[in-house]
Amino acid sequence: MYMFKYILKRIGLMLMTFSIIFVMCFVLIKLLPVNVDKVGFGEDPEKLKNLMEARGYNKPILEQLGLYIKRIVLDGDFGIGINMPEFQGADVWDTFTKMLPPTILINIYSSLFAVPIGIALGIFAALKKNKWQDHTISTLVMVFISVPSFVYASLVLYILCFELNLFPKTMNPGYDYFSIDMFKSMIPAVLSMSFGSIAGYARGTRAELTEVLTSEFMLLARTKGLTKSQATTRHALRNAMVPIFPSIIGEFISVLSGSLVIEKIFAIPGVGGLYLAAINSKDYDFFMMLSAFYLLVGLAATLVIDLSYGIIDPRIRMGAK
Repeated sequence: MYMFKYILKRIGLMLMTFSIIFVMCFVLIKLLPVNVDKVGFGEDPEKLKNLMEARGYNKPILEQLGLYIKRIVLDGDFGIGINMPEFQGADVWDTFTKMLPPTILINIYSSLFAVPIGIALGIFAALKKNKWQDHTISTLVMVFISVPSFVYASLVLYILCFELNLFPKTMNPGYDYFSIDMFKSMIPAVLSMSFGSIAGYARGTRAELTEVLTSEFMLLARTKGLTKSQATTRHALRNAMVPIFPSIIGEFISVLSGSLVIEKIFAIPGVGGLYLAAINSKDYDFFMMLSAFYLLVGLAATLVIDLSYGIIDPRIRMGAK
Protein backbone atom coordinates (compact mmCIF):
# COMPACT_ATOMS: atom_id res chain seq x y z
CA MET A 1 0.00 0.00 0.00
CA TYR A 2 2.85 2.36 0.87
CA MET A 3 4.51 1.58 -2.46
CA PHE A 4 1.31 2.28 -4.40
CA LYS A 5 0.86 5.65 -2.68
CA TYR A 6 4.50 6.47 -3.32
CA ILE A 7 4.17 5.70 -7.04
CA LEU A 8 1.04 7.86 -7.34
CA LYS A 9 2.77 10.70 -5.51
CA ARG A 10 5.84 10.51 -7.75
CA ILE A 11 3.73 10.39 -10.92
CA GLY A 12 1.78 13.42 -9.72
CA LEU A 13 4.97 15.36 -9.00
CA MET A 14 6.37 14.31 -12.38
CA LEU A 15 3.29 15.56 -14.22
CA MET A 16 3.30 18.82 -12.25
CA THR A 17 6.98 19.40 -13.07
CA PHE A 18 6.37 18.54 -16.71
CA SER A 19 3.45 20.98 -16.91
CA ILE A 20 5.38 23.85 -15.35
CA ILE A 21 8.41 23.45 -17.59
CA PHE A 22 6.21 22.86 -20.65
CA VAL A 23 4.35 26.14 -20.08
CA MET A 24 7.62 28.00 -19.47
CA CYS A 25 9.08 26.68 -22.73
CA PHE A 26 5.94 27.63 -24.64
CA VAL A 27 5.85 31.17 -23.28
CA LEU A 28 9.57 31.79 -23.76
CA ILE A 29 9.69 30.50 -27.34
CA LYS A 30 6.59 32.52 -28.25
CA LEU A 31 8.21 35.69 -26.88
CA LEU A 32 10.95 35.35 -29.49
CA PRO A 33 10.08 37.15 -32.74
CA VAL A 34 9.98 35.30 -36.05
CA ASN A 35 10.11 37.07 -39.41
CA VAL A 36 7.57 35.26 -41.52
CA ASP A 37 8.21 37.52 -44.53
CA LYS A 38 11.63 35.94 -45.05
CA VAL A 39 10.43 32.37 -45.15
CA GLY A 40 8.77 30.79 -48.13
CA PHE A 41 6.08 28.18 -48.40
CA GLY A 42 6.56 26.55 -51.72
CA GLU A 43 5.75 29.14 -54.35
CA ASP A 44 3.15 30.93 -52.20
CA PRO A 45 4.59 32.77 -49.14
CA GLU A 46 1.14 34.12 -48.31
CA LYS A 47 -0.10 30.57 -47.75
CA LEU A 48 2.19 30.23 -44.73
CA LYS A 49 1.02 33.54 -43.30
CA ASN A 50 -2.62 32.57 -43.70
CA LEU A 51 -1.97 29.17 -42.16
CA MET A 52 -0.29 30.75 -39.12
CA GLU A 53 -3.22 33.09 -38.63
CA ALA A 54 -5.69 30.21 -38.96
CA ARG A 55 -3.83 28.33 -36.22
CA GLY A 56 -3.99 31.34 -33.89
CA TYR A 57 -0.32 32.33 -33.99
CA ASN A 58 -1.29 36.02 -33.91
CA LYS A 59 -3.37 35.72 -30.71
CA PRO A 60 -2.18 36.42 -27.12
CA ILE A 61 0.31 33.87 -25.80
CA LEU A 62 -1.93 32.33 -23.13
CA GLU A 63 -4.74 31.96 -25.65
CA GLN A 64 -2.27 30.30 -28.04
CA LEU A 65 -1.29 27.92 -25.23
CA GLY A 66 -4.92 26.92 -24.71
CA LEU A 67 -5.45 26.37 -28.43
CA TYR A 68 -2.21 24.37 -28.68
CA ILE A 69 -3.13 22.02 -25.81
CA LYS A 70 -6.67 21.67 -27.17
CA ARG A 71 -5.36 20.62 -30.61
CA ILE A 72 -3.05 18.06 -29.03
CA VAL A 73 -5.67 16.53 -26.70
CA LEU A 74 -8.65 16.53 -29.05
CA ASP A 75 -7.07 16.14 -32.49
CA GLY A 76 -3.60 14.74 -31.82
CA ASP A 77 -2.28 17.73 -33.78
CA PHE A 78 1.22 18.73 -32.63
CA GLY A 79 1.53 21.45 -35.25
CA ILE A 80 3.38 22.02 -38.49
CA GLY A 81 6.84 23.21 -39.49
CA ILE A 82 7.18 26.93 -40.14
CA ASN A 83 10.73 28.25 -40.26
CA MET A 84 12.92 25.33 -41.32
CA PRO A 85 12.88 25.31 -45.15
CA GLU A 86 13.08 21.52 -45.46
CA PHE A 87 10.18 21.01 -43.02
CA GLN A 88 7.85 23.88 -43.85
CA GLY A 89 4.28 22.65 -43.79
CA ALA A 90 5.39 19.20 -42.58
CA ASP A 91 3.40 17.54 -39.82
CA VAL A 92 5.45 17.67 -36.60
CA TRP A 93 4.36 14.27 -35.25
CA ASP A 94 4.94 12.42 -38.54
CA THR A 95 8.38 14.00 -38.90
CA PHE A 96 9.24 13.16 -35.29
CA THR A 97 8.29 9.49 -35.56
CA LYS A 98 10.19 9.20 -38.86
CA MET A 99 13.41 10.65 -37.38
CA LEU A 100 13.24 9.00 -33.95
CA PRO A 101 14.59 5.49 -34.88
CA PRO A 102 18.18 6.61 -35.70
CA THR A 103 18.43 8.46 -32.38
CA ILE A 104 17.12 5.50 -30.42
CA LEU A 105 19.36 3.02 -32.24
CA ILE A 106 22.65 4.85 -31.75
CA ASN A 107 21.88 5.25 -28.05
CA ILE A 108 20.94 1.59 -27.65
CA TYR A 109 24.08 0.49 -29.48
CA SER A 110 26.14 2.84 -27.35
CA SER A 111 24.69 1.45 -24.12
CA LEU A 112 25.11 -2.17 -25.24
CA PHE A 113 28.75 -1.41 -25.98
CA ALA A 114 29.51 0.70 -22.90
CA VAL A 115 27.73 -1.18 -20.09
CA PRO A 116 29.61 -4.52 -20.14
CA ILE A 117 33.00 -2.92 -20.83
CA GLY A 118 32.57 -0.25 -18.15
CA ILE A 119 31.35 -2.66 -15.48
CA ALA A 120 34.09 -5.19 -16.32
CA LEU A 121 36.81 -2.52 -16.03
CA GLY A 122 35.33 -1.34 -12.71
CA ILE A 123 35.30 -4.87 -11.30
CA PHE A 124 38.87 -5.49 -12.45
CA ALA A 125 40.06 -2.19 -10.93
CA ALA A 126 38.36 -2.98 -7.60
CA LEU A 127 39.90 -6.44 -7.42
CA LYS A 128 43.33 -4.93 -8.19
CA LYS A 129 42.92 -2.06 -5.73
CA ASN A 130 46.03 0.14 -5.27
CA LYS A 131 47.97 -1.87 -7.85
CA TRP A 132 49.25 -0.54 -11.17
CA GLN A 133 46.22 -1.90 -13.00
CA ASP A 134 43.91 0.06 -10.71
CA HIS A 135 45.96 3.26 -11.07
CA THR A 136 46.02 2.92 -14.85
CA ILE A 137 42.27 2.38 -15.15
CA SER A 138 41.49 5.19 -12.68
CA THR A 139 43.69 7.63 -14.60
CA LEU A 140 42.10 6.74 -17.92
CA VAL A 141 38.66 7.03 -16.34
CA MET A 142 39.38 10.57 -15.15
CA VAL A 143 40.65 11.54 -18.59
CA PHE A 144 37.64 10.09 -20.43
CA ILE A 145 35.14 11.66 -18.02
CA SER A 146 36.75 15.09 -18.29
CA VAL A 147 36.79 15.26 -22.08
CA PRO A 148 33.51 16.22 -23.87
CA SER A 149 31.97 13.73 -26.29
CA PHE A 150 32.45 16.01 -29.32
CA VAL A 151 36.23 15.80 -28.79
CA TYR A 152 36.02 12.01 -29.08
CA ALA A 153 33.87 12.50 -32.16
CA SER A 154 36.58 14.62 -33.76
CA LEU A 155 39.25 12.02 -32.96
CA VAL A 156 37.11 9.14 -34.22
CA LEU A 157 36.28 11.07 -37.36
CA TYR A 158 39.94 11.87 -38.06
CA ILE A 159 41.58 8.56 -37.11
CA LEU A 160 39.01 5.91 -38.04
CA CYS A 161 37.22 7.66 -40.90
CA PHE A 162 39.86 9.85 -42.58
CA GLU A 163 43.23 8.23 -41.82
CA LEU A 164 42.33 4.53 -41.60
CA ASN A 165 39.17 4.77 -43.73
CA LEU A 166 37.51 2.00 -41.73
CA PHE A 167 34.06 3.59 -41.53
CA PRO A 168 32.05 6.10 -43.56
CA LYS A 169 32.22 9.70 -42.37
CA THR A 170 28.47 10.08 -42.10
CA MET A 171 25.53 7.76 -41.57
CA ASN A 172 24.13 6.16 -44.71
CA PRO A 173 20.83 7.57 -45.99
CA GLY A 174 17.69 5.47 -46.11
CA TYR A 175 15.54 3.53 -43.69
CA ASP A 176 17.20 0.10 -43.73
CA TYR A 177 18.41 0.57 -40.14
CA PHE A 178 19.31 -3.05 -39.46
CA SER A 179 21.49 -3.76 -42.47
CA ILE A 180 25.22 -4.37 -42.07
CA ASP A 181 26.17 -1.26 -44.07
CA MET A 182 23.85 0.93 -42.02
CA PHE A 183 25.20 -0.47 -38.75
CA LYS A 184 28.76 0.13 -39.93
CA SER A 185 27.94 3.74 -40.71
CA MET A 186 26.60 4.19 -37.16
CA ILE A 187 29.73 2.86 -35.45
CA PRO A 188 31.68 6.19 -35.37
CA ALA A 189 28.79 7.93 -33.60
CA VAL A 190 28.33 4.98 -31.23
CA LEU A 191 32.03 4.95 -30.30
CA SER A 192 32.04 8.71 -29.72
CA MET A 193 29.19 8.43 -27.23
CA SER A 194 30.54 5.30 -25.54
CA PHE A 195 33.85 6.54 -24.13
CA GLY A 196 32.34 8.79 -21.47
CA SER A 197 29.76 6.17 -20.52
CA ILE A 198 32.41 3.46 -20.16
CA ALA A 199 34.39 5.71 -17.83
CA GLY A 200 31.29 6.50 -15.77
CA TYR A 201 30.34 2.85 -15.34
CA ALA A 202 33.93 1.89 -14.48
CA ARG A 203 34.25 4.60 -11.82
CA GLY A 204 30.90 3.80 -10.21
CA THR A 205 31.45 0.04 -10.21
CA ARG A 206 34.94 0.35 -8.75
CA ALA A 207 33.75 2.65 -5.95
CA GLU A 208 30.80 0.45 -4.97
CA LEU A 209 32.66 -2.86 -5.20
CA THR A 210 35.66 -1.52 -3.26
CA GLU A 211 33.36 -0.45 -0.43
CA VAL A 212 31.56 -3.80 -0.37
CA LEU A 213 34.81 -5.81 -0.40
CA THR A 214 35.90 -4.06 2.82
CA SER A 215 32.58 -4.68 4.60
CA GLU A 216 32.31 -6.84 7.69
CA PHE A 217 29.97 -9.38 6.11
CA MET A 218 32.67 -10.16 3.54
CA LEU A 219 35.05 -11.05 6.38
CA LEU A 220 32.34 -13.26 7.85
CA ALA A 221 31.87 -15.00 4.50
CA ARG A 222 35.59 -15.71 4.31
CA THR A 223 35.70 -17.10 7.88
CA LYS A 224 32.89 -19.50 6.97
CA GLY A 225 35.16 -21.11 4.39
CA LEU A 226 34.33 -19.32 1.15
CA THR A 227 37.24 -18.56 -1.12
CA LYS A 228 37.88 -14.97 -2.20
CA SER A 229 36.38 -15.58 -5.65
CA GLN A 230 33.31 -17.30 -4.16
CA ALA A 231 32.70 -14.50 -1.66
CA THR A 232 33.17 -11.87 -4.36
CA THR A 233 30.83 -13.56 -6.84
CA ARG A 234 28.08 -14.61 -4.44
CA HIS A 235 27.99 -11.62 -2.12
CA ALA A 236 30.14 -8.64 -3.12
CA LEU A 237 29.01 -8.31 -6.73
CA ARG A 238 25.33 -8.70 -5.91
CA ASN A 239 25.44 -5.96 -3.29
CA ALA A 240 27.60 -3.65 -5.40
CA MET A 241 25.23 -3.89 -8.36
CA VAL A 242 22.26 -2.48 -6.40
CA PRO A 243 23.18 1.16 -7.13
CA ILE A 244 24.87 0.36 -10.45
CA PHE A 245 21.91 -1.04 -12.39
CA PRO A 246 19.61 1.95 -11.77
CA SER A 247 22.44 4.25 -12.85
CA ILE A 248 22.44 2.53 -16.25
CA ILE A 249 19.02 4.07 -16.95
CA GLY A 250 20.23 7.50 -15.92
CA GLU A 251 23.35 7.15 -18.02
CA PHE A 252 21.24 6.20 -21.03
CA ILE A 253 19.27 9.42 -20.63
CA SER A 254 22.44 11.52 -20.35
CA VAL A 255 23.75 9.87 -23.51
CA LEU A 256 20.42 10.59 -25.20
CA SER A 257 20.75 14.29 -24.44
CA GLY A 258 24.44 14.31 -25.32
CA SER A 259 23.76 12.81 -28.73
CA LEU A 260 22.47 16.19 -29.96
CA VAL A 261 25.96 17.32 -30.97
CA ILE A 262 27.09 13.86 -32.07
CA GLU A 263 24.16 13.56 -34.46
CA LYS A 264 25.14 16.86 -36.02
CA ILE A 265 28.79 15.84 -36.47
CA PHE A 266 28.04 12.49 -38.12
CA ALA A 267 24.91 13.65 -40.00
CA ILE A 268 22.64 11.26 -38.13
CA PRO A 269 19.09 11.94 -39.39
CA GLY A 270 17.67 11.83 -35.89
CA VAL A 271 15.70 14.08 -33.57
CA GLY A 272 18.85 15.54 -32.01
CA GLY A 273 19.84 17.45 -35.12
CA LEU A 274 16.20 18.33 -35.70
CA TYR A 275 16.01 19.81 -32.18
CA LEU A 276 19.06 22.00 -32.73
CA ALA A 277 17.69 23.17 -36.07
CA ALA A 278 14.33 23.98 -34.47
CA ILE A 279 16.04 26.05 -31.77
CA ASN A 280 18.17 27.97 -34.27
CA SER A 281 15.21 28.57 -36.58
CA LYS A 282 12.76 29.34 -33.75
CA ASP A 283 10.33 26.83 -35.18
CA TYR A 284 7.63 26.85 -32.51
CA ASP A 285 5.87 23.53 -32.95
CA PHE A 286 8.99 21.44 -33.58
CA PHE A 287 10.68 23.04 -30.57
CA MET A 288 7.74 22.30 -28.27
CA MET A 289 7.33 18.72 -29.47
CA LEU A 290 11.01 17.87 -29.03
CA SER A 291 11.32 19.76 -25.73
CA ALA A 292 8.36 17.80 -24.38
CA PHE A 293 9.94 14.55 -25.59
CA TYR A 294 13.30 15.11 -23.88
CA LEU A 295 11.63 16.47 -20.76
CA LEU A 296 9.22 13.55 -20.45
CA VAL A 297 11.95 10.98 -21.03
CA GLY A 298 14.16 12.59 -18.39
CA LEU A 299 11.39 12.77 -15.78
CA ALA A 300 10.22 9.23 -16.48
CA ALA A 301 13.80 7.98 -16.14
CA THR A 302 14.15 9.47 -12.64
CA LEU A 303 10.92 7.74 -11.62
CA VAL A 304 12.06 4.40 -13.03
CA ILE A 305 15.42 4.75 -11.27
CA ASP A 306 13.79 5.32 -7.89
CA LEU A 307 11.35 2.45 -8.30
CA SER A 308 14.05 0.08 -9.55
CA TYR A 309 15.88 0.29 -6.21
CA GLY A 310 12.96 -1.42 -4.50
CA ILE A 311 12.75 -4.07 -7.21
CA ILE A 312 16.47 -4.86 -7.27
CA ASP A 313 16.89 -4.86 -3.49
CA PRO A 314 13.80 -6.20 -1.63
CA ARG A 315 15.12 -4.68 1.61
CA ILE A 316 14.28 -1.23 0.25
CA ARG A 317 10.65 -0.28 0.76
CA MET A 318 9.84 2.95 -1.02
CA GLY A 319 7.27 5.15 0.71
CA ALA A 320 7.13 3.17 3.97
CA LYS A 321 7.00 5.06 7.25
